[in-house]
Amino acid sequence: MGKPTGFMDYPRELPPDSPALERISHWLEFHAHPEEAALRRQAARCMDCGTPFCHTGILLGGMASGCPIHNLIPEWNDLVYRGLWREALERLHHTNNFPEITGRVCPAPCEGSCNAGLVAAPVTIKEIERTIADKAWDHGWIQPQPPALRSGKQVAVVGSGPAGLCAAAQLNRAGHTVTVFERADRPGGLLMYGIPNMKLDKQRVLQRRIDQLAREGVVFQTRTEPGVNYPAGRLLETFDATVICTGATRPRDLPLEGRHLNGIHFAMEFLAANTRALLAATPPPISAQDKDVVVIGGGDTGTDCVGTSMRHRCKSIVQIEILPRPPDQRAPDNPWPEWPRIRRIDYGQEEAAARFGADPRLYLTTVKQFIPDTQGAVRGVLTVRVEWNKQDGRWLPVEVPGSETTLPAQIVLLAMGFLGPEPALLDQLGVERDARSNVKAEHGKFTTSVRGIFAAGDCRRGQSLVVWAFNEGRGAARECDRYLMGRTELPG
Repeated sequence: MGKPTGFMDYPRELPPDSPALERISHWLEFHAHPEEAALRRQAARCMDCGTPFCHTGILLGGMASGCPIHNLIPEWNDLVYRGLWREALERLHHTNNFPEITGRVCPAPCEGSCNAGLVAAPVTIKEIERTIADKAWDHGWIQPQPPALRSGKQVAVVGSGPAGLCAAAQLNRAGHTVTVFERADRPGGLLMYGIPNMKLDKQRVLQRRIDQLAREGVVFQTRTEPGVNYPAGRLLETFDATVICTGATRPRDLPLEGRHLNGIHFAMEFLAANTRALLAATPPPISAQDKDVVVIGGGDTGTDCVGTSMRHRCKSIVQIEILPRPPDQRAPDNPWPEWPRIRRIDYGQEEAAARFGADPRLYLTTVKQFIPDTQGAVRGVLTVRVEWNKQDGRWLPVEVPGSETTLPAQIVLLAMGFLGPEPALLDQLGVERDARSNVKAEHGKFTTSVRGIFAAGDCRRGQSLVVWAFNEGRGAARECDRYLMGRTELPG
C-alpha cells in the first residue's frame, strides 16, 4: 500500500471527456488520458483492503460484484502509485489478456464494490487499467510471445468475440495450434462489429491485439461459419478439441402490428452495418441522418444506438425503457458491494441532451404499434405509459389508460437484448442445451455433452458482460488444455 491515507487525501478525479457537441462530429475515442502525476494520486486512493471486494468476481443480486477475471487491482494500483508501470502491466496481464479492451468497454463492477466507495467515491480502477495498457503499447512493452514448444494438438475456436479471443490466446500460449473460425469478414465478433468505434477503436486498439495473436501463431479463418458453410462434422474429424464461443446472437424481437415496415431494424444490424461502412470509408447503408429515431431498449446496446444516431446527425431521438427510472443513489435493497443500480448518464444520453436539450430516455413506456406511411415504411410508433403491479407474486407492466402517445419515427431500432445462440452448429453437433437454449456446460468445467467440445461466453451463460466472456474464455481454455494433455498450467 503506497499511501495509507491516500483515499482521504485525494478526491476521485477523472479526466474530462471531449465536449459532447464536438465529439459527435467524428468516430474517434473521446476519453482523454490524465497526467501521470494525477493518475498516480488516483492509484494512491486504493486502500489495500484486508478483504478487497474489487476482485472477488461473484454474482450478487443477479449482477456482477467485483472483477469477474479477478484482476489483482490493489497490487497494480500500488505499482502505479510507485511509478512501476511495467511491473503493473505484468500483474495486469497475469489475469487479463486484453486490458486495453476492458479498460474501455467494461462497466467496472470492480468500482461498484470498491471499499473506498463505502465512505467516499471509489477508486478510478477502470481508468488506471486503461492507462497501464495504453502506456505499455506506447512504450513497446507488449510484443508477440509465441510458445517455445508446440504440443502437436489442433484446437478449433468457433467465434472470435471476447470469449473466443481469450480462449485462443490461452490455448496458443499452452502450445496448441489454434484455428479461430469467424463468419464475418474480420475477426473480433462483438468487439469488432457490436461496439461502436468511439468506444473501442477498431484499428488502433482491437486490430493490433488480433495482429499480435496472429504473429504468435493463431490462425484466423474469416467468412467461415461452421454449421453453415463449413461442415460441423469436419471440426470433429480435423481437430483434437473444439471451443464454441459463438455468443448469444439471436435478438429479441417485438412482434407488433407494423413490425414488417421498412425502417425497423435490430440494433446489431444497425451498429454492425455502420462499423463496416466506417472501416470501408463508405456511407452507412442504414442512416439516421435527418430522421426521427426511436430506440427501444435502455441498456448499453441502446446507448450505442443513440450515440451512433447522433453521429449520423439525426433529426430527433427518443430511447424507450419499460422499467422505472433508477434512483440517483443506492436504494436500501441494493447495498454495497452489489452493483449499484442507479441512474447513469452514459455518453449517448449526454450527447443527445447537449444537442436536443433533454435526456432522450422515456421510462415506464412501451410500444403498442408501428405506424406506416403510404410507402410501406415506418413513420411513427404508438406508445403507452405503464405501471408495474404485482400479480400472483410476479411484477407485470400494466397500461395506464389514456396515456397513448404517437412519436414520429422514420427509423426504429430494437435493442431489447438477446435470446441465445443460433442453433445450426449446435444442432449438427448434437450438443445438449439448457432450458434457455444456451449450451449446457457447467461453469468451471465448460464441457458439453459431446466429448472434446467445450463452450464459453454468452452461448453458454446467456447475454452478459465482455469481462464475463473473458473469464469464460480463459476457463474453457484451461479445461480444454487439461483434456488434451491430462494436466494444465494455464490459470483460470
